[in-house]
Amino acid sequence: MSQPLDAFTHNQRLGRGVNIIGYDPIWKSRAQARMQAKHFRLIREAGFNHVRINLHPFRFMGRAPEYPLDAEWLATLDWALAQCQENGLLAILDLHEFTAMAEDPIGLKPKFNAVWRQLAPRYQNAPAEVLFEILNEPNKALTPEMWNEYLKEPLAIIRATNPTRTVIIGPAFWNGIDFLHKLELPPDDRHIIVTVHYYHPMDFTHQGASWAVEHRDKSGVRWLGLAEEQQAIQGHFGGVQTWATAHERPIYLGEFGAYDKADMDSRVRYTSFVARQAERLGWSWGYWQFDSDFIVYDINQGRWVEPIRDALIPPASSS
Repeated sequence: MSQPLDAFTHNQRLGRGVNIIGYDPIWKSRAQARMQAKHFRLIREAGFNHVRINLHPFRFMGRAPEYPLDAEWLATLDWALAQCQENGLLAILDLHEFTAMAEDPIGLKPKFNAVWRQLAPRYQNAPAEVLFEILNEPNKALTPEMWNEYLKEPLAIIRATNPTRTVIIGPAFWNGIDFLHKLELPPDDRHIIVTVHYYHPMDFTHQGASWAVEHRDKSGVRWLGLAEEQQAIQGHFGGVQTWATAHERPIYLGEFGAYDKADMDSRVRYTSFVARQAERLGWSWGYWQFDSDFIVYDINQGRWVEPIRDALIPPASSS
């Protein structure tokens, strides 16, 4: 591993990013992959600085007690990291098994820890540009109190082989800003970036989304950028920044966006405003997501969704 970076410096280097390949068939078969090597180059050329690689390893693990990760799955991850390095992109290894962990945190704890018991030594000599995110969006049965206990073991596992690797950790309740004050981190570990996710107001950002039960039947909800709409976001972000300043932790906005069913003008206004507010506060951010839904790139058509891309990275700043 190269020289460790101060967490605040590292966060600045993360800059602008995008979530990738969480739901790509690439993990089952490289022959079926939607994401190709060229897409990493396109991401970098568009002006993004990092990718957050969403990992769902549980279904690719062998039996207890070791729960060995499938060799082909690991080879795909190696390939993705090689593409990042070749294209000058920082990479976050995001354990995205939040749904399973929310339903059975006790039963899955050995499997959860086994992921990091394997990934941490595998990538201990990777450059500092590779970051580890312990778990995306702990929620439901994985309560804030339980999460504060659960995060200690994988962090200790990581530190055994990666003592200065930058690790990303967020609060429970889906990395919600309202639960940031409940997050407890080891005070002496300063190689940590804190993440939050932001999708407020949900009636707008998740309208028509089939998985969002309370919002799936909503439609026609707009975000006009009115003063009160902007002030709501500024108030939420201001609260996060107050916490961050008090705890001396950098902030990574790991997910945000508005689902495809909202009108494009509203999505552009909202996406641009959230991204600029995060940048104004010195946060890094990762848009949800490159492909699948909320998309910024249409893989089927082989082209950027230009209004969303330009909202994230204004053309004048993409060079």
